[in-house]
Amino acid sequence: MSSETDTGVADVPSTETETETDTDTGVGAVPGAPRRQRVVLLFGGRSSEHSISCATAGGVLAAIDRDRFDVVPVGITADGAFTLQPDDAALFALDAVSLPVVRDNGTRVRWPESSTSRELSVVEADGSVRLLGEVDVVFPILHGRFGEDGTVQGLLELVGLPYVGAGLLASAVGMDKHFTKTVLQQAGIAVAPWRTVRSAEWQADPEAVATAVAELGYPLFVKPARAGSSVGVSRVDGPDELAAAMAVGLAEDVKVLVEAGLVGRELECAVLGGRAGGAPRTSVAGEIVLGSDTFYDFESKYLGGAGADLVCPAPLADDELAEMQRLAALAFESIDGTGLARVDFFLTAEGWVVNEINTMPGFTPISMFPACWLASGLSYPELITELVELGLETDR
Repeated sequence: MSSETDTGVADVPSTETETETDTDTGVGAVPGAPRRQRVVLLFGGRSSEHSISCATAGGVLAAIDRDRFDVVPVGITADGAFTLQPDDAALFALDAVSLPVVRDNGTRVRWPESSTSRELSVVEADGSVRLLGEVDVVFPILHGRFGEDGTVQGLLELVGLPYVGAGLLASAVGMDKHFTKTVLQQAGIAVAPWRTVRSAEWQADPEAVATAVAELGYPLFVKPARAGSSVGVSRVDGPDELAAAMAVGLAEDVKVLVEAGLVGRELECAVLGGRAGGAPRTSVAGEIVLGSDTFYDFESKYLGGAGADLVCPAPLADDELAEMQRLAALAFESIDGTGLARVDFFLTAEGWVVNEINTMPGFTPISMFPACWLASGLSYPELITELVELGLETDR
């Protein structure tokens, strides 16, 4: 296990030490035993979902199989600095009093200088440089922009490091709700009616925008185009509420989606990429059961807010579940998904409607994605191992 230096930063042992000696007990490792694979856990980031990413990191740090993996925790501060963080799950626990954050401890992680190396180094707070050794795979558990949108995926591809999850294209498409809907429609998948509004359009003529979106019918939902975890989302029950909702949404992004409210059950399906080029794998259904006049907002998802219950597995007829799983796999393939995704649905009187795809869904131990896989027979630690192995075998 990792120890800490005087500064509280995880002291990551070298690969050679790990293959020869148990660093906790001093007992020599079994001769010929395979070395543990080194996983960079990348979390935090510049988006409004920084704290959710940190909470996910806490869950993964607590559950990852330490007999198989060594972890290098790399936290991205809200300003975008790559820092080496302590290997301590408790530091990133999520609660309503104090949301977890990546604190700038003065360290700076340096990525490989070219695609011919997988060696990371860290510049300590005192300016000294320490090699972290070679890494096998990066697990980016970043939510929102500057991490889930293809930017970090592009960085990792530039330096030639394998990574877990969706590639650059799928990440970018899945992050942008407008383009997700456009791609899904092309694939023949039903989506909620919507209109995309840019900040300049709203500022130039809010009355014209209000007239246009009213054709969708009330209630409406205003959502930032490139945010998740229900950050910046507002329900609009009438024209007098639109301006306030637009201000909230446009504070998160330069464009928002205005969607028609749908009547139906809210269900979700977790997807894992197939092994060795096989078909995607789908979980049982999870359902969000809402109280009257509520929607699944940030507080309900992560802070124990009232008005929403998660039910998994959700009660569905066999044919309903089969169709949901078929559409989830189709949506995953339509955006060129790899690794994992969560596909969110409405089950309406007219049938299934895809709400959105999350290429890095909430991944805390109580989140719907791991809950769906647990109900499907895959535990949280096993799910983490499966995702790392998928990342190692994915051909970019």
